[in-house]
Formats: sequence, structure tokens, C-alpha cells
Amino acid sequence: MHTGKIKKLVRDRGFGFISDTDGREVFFHQSSLVDVQFAALNEDQLVDFEVEKSPKGPRAINVKPSTGEAPSAEAQA
Repeated sequence: MHTGKIKKLVRDRGFGFISDTDGREVFFHQSSLVDVQFAALNEDQLVDFEVEKSPKGPRAINVKPSTGEAPSAEAQA
């Protein structure tokens, strides 16, 4: 399970991007949400998610609001 922040939401198209703790951007679609509606999400919100490979690159699945805090860069070093 990964934790990251929602970097961008494209509300009219039902998708967004999550900034993972390792700095990469991961695509997610509203169909991959768990226990939350797309309209309830906000940019900079912490979320937990898993990553799967897709033909267009990594994609977040099982996206849900985080119950913890994202680890800081210092804690990872």
C-alpha cells in the first residue's frame, strides 16, 4: 500500500493524479475509488492506494482517504 497526495483533479472527466511519496505521479480514475465519492476528494488530500501496471503506465487502484500521515522525505532517507 502506498500513501500520497492528490496533485490534480479533473472533475469534469472523473480522473486525477496522485503524487507518490517517491515523487512519481500516478494516474487514477473515479472507478478505482473505495469508500469515497470522487466529488468528496480535494487536491492535497492524503490517500492510500495500490499501483498496477496499465498500457499507459502506472495506475492507482483501491484509492481511499488516508488514515495516517505521508512519510516525510527526511524519514525516508
